[in-house]
Amino acid sequence: MSEQPEIGPAPATKKRERDLQPLRRLVPFLSPYWTTIVIALAALVIAASATLGMPIALRHLIDAGFSADQARSIDRYFIVLFALAVVLAVFAATRFYLVSWIGERVVADLRSAVFKHVLRMTPTFFEVTRTGEVLSRLTADTTLIQTVVGSSLSVALRSFVTLVGGLIMLTITSPKLTGMIILLVPVIVFPIMFVGRRIRNLSRDTQDRIADTSALAAEVLNAMQVVQAFTLEKLHGERYDAAIAHSFKTALRRVRTRAFMTVYAILVIFCGIVVVLWVGAQNVVSGHISGGELGQFLFYAVIVGSSTAGLTEIWGSLLQAAGATERLAELLDTEPRIKSPVNPTPLPKVPLGTTTFEHVSFNYPSRPEHPALKDFCLDVSPGETIALVGPSGAGKSTVFQLLLDFYQPGAGTISVDGVDIRTADPAVIRNRVGIVPQETVLFADNVMENIRYGKSDAPDEDVIAASRSAGADEFIEKLPQGYSTFIGERGVRLSGGQKQRVAIARAILRQPSILLLDEATSALDAASEKFVQEALHKLMQNCTTIIIAHRLSTILNVDRIVVMEQGEIVTIGSHAELLSRGGLYARLARLQFQQEDSVGQVVG
Repeated sequence: MSEQPEIGPAPATKKRERDLQPLRRLVPFLSPYWTTIVIALAALVIAASATLGMPIALRHLIDAGFSADQARSIDRYFIVLFALAVVLAVFAATRFYLVSWIGERVVADLRSAVFKHVLRMTPTFFEVTRTGEVLSRLTADTTLIQTVVGSSLSVALRSFVTLVGGLIMLTITSPKLTGMIILLVPVIVFPIMFVGRRIRNLSRDTQDRIADTSALAAEVLNAMQVVQAFTLEKLHGERYDAAIAHSFKTALRRVRTRAFMTVYAILVIFCGIVVVLWVGAQNVVSGHISGGELGQFLFYAVIVGSSTAGLTEIWGSLLQAAGATERLAELLDTEPRIKSPVNPTPLPKVPLGTTTFEHVSFNYPSRPEHPALKDFCLDVSPGETIALVGPSGAGKSTVFQLLLDFYQPGAGTISVDGVDIRTADPAVIRNRVGIVPQETVLFADNVMENIRYGKSDAPDEDVIAASRSAGADEFIEKLPQGYSTFIGERGVRLSGGQKQRVAIARAILRQPSILLLDEATSALDAASEKFVQEALHKLMQNCTTIIIAHRLSTILNVDRIVVMEQGEIVTIGSHAELLSRGGLYARLARLQFQQEDSVGQVVG
């Protein structure tokens, strides 16, 4: 298994592309729908052609005059105008529907791709990236892109087509007057390009500030009980207000810049048109062009001016979407630190449960100066039950993290069933491991589906059997809808002991060959703990079990106890052997059992 550098999004350190180049990253998401895009473009061209045809009919109508002898010609021109209006309406609506559909579909695909990519990230990624930041990119940034792909981009294409067509028709109508308009183009375009780059940077900064507020809100909402317990509502409210104020100021700078660009473009464009029309009126008086030709030129000038102003306004939206696309591209470009090898080594078909750590050393990427494990050696036989004990920071949880292949050691090897996990598929390794964490993670779903997380394709009968073995069936049957009861976000409707039994039921349903228990009965009352300990004992008979033990009274009968301190193994032995040797374990045991005796005397 290869280990790649995994770096979370860091906007300040990324070299930003210029202008609209990041929007090219949307091409792979657009290409599957090229047929729909072609049809939408065809509708766009037809609608634009109808728009450009109206001034011609208007010219002939003006030149024909409104006399009685020209009544039939007038009727014909009005019929043509009506027909062009019908064509414009039908194909403009068709373009709008198709482009809106493309926008919705592309953004849905983009969100799915980003979310699935984030799911592949290892814990290293989340050490440097806040969850709220990722959520902001999945929501706020994709919404910006949806607006552009489903609306602004279509309007931009329409404006571009009518602009080009209008300039061509202006040239045909009056080359002299058109030349005067073309002289205005550099005066309009170059300032817009210059200001546009600043808008894009400000747009990117705005999205970063929105992400900051989202991350802050998500962090507080996920710890609401702690916030209220310590009466920190006012403090976090003020912090959120400060974040919003910063975001508002950043957005205001972008809005002011866009407003300046818009007023500049409209002023220059329409002042130029007024001057050109004044010259055209002089030409009509002198007889160089007819009144109809001037009317046609006026109509095309308005179309060109409106299209240019529209492009100016939309240019800002496109730049804003380019910044959002760049932020999403950073997520998609971030590679997970741990990847499955191209040709992974297969594990034995029949799981054995053997686990071997050979001279393993490891430092967390966020704490490279503090070794979490140092020359750690441990060989766990099939069916054996061992316990890891030691003070906080001894490296017990790190053993679990490495065994689950969330991280890879800096030195040494870890083998499962005789296969180095570096060369195996992480999913295959994890499918053989069941874990009951100290802090149970439940999802906003019903009880049945939360237990089924242990084995996603398990039938209801197996789920119920697993819950009975874990002692969970007793309280589940008493819930309002039984196994169909919705338990709320993070399982807030269940007690700590109930959550723990659901987690144990998951592990039982998984039928793992290696079971990891992080003080699995810590949240249970005495009666429930006895029942669950019996269920765990049955489960442990069929698999290799590694226990992180905080209460030594729960591991008196394990095969071996591994005493750890500062990432190293101090000693290994049974409870009786370790007591007789003295040292760290004996001190821990003496402190814990004395405390338990004192508590028992007080309760008694």
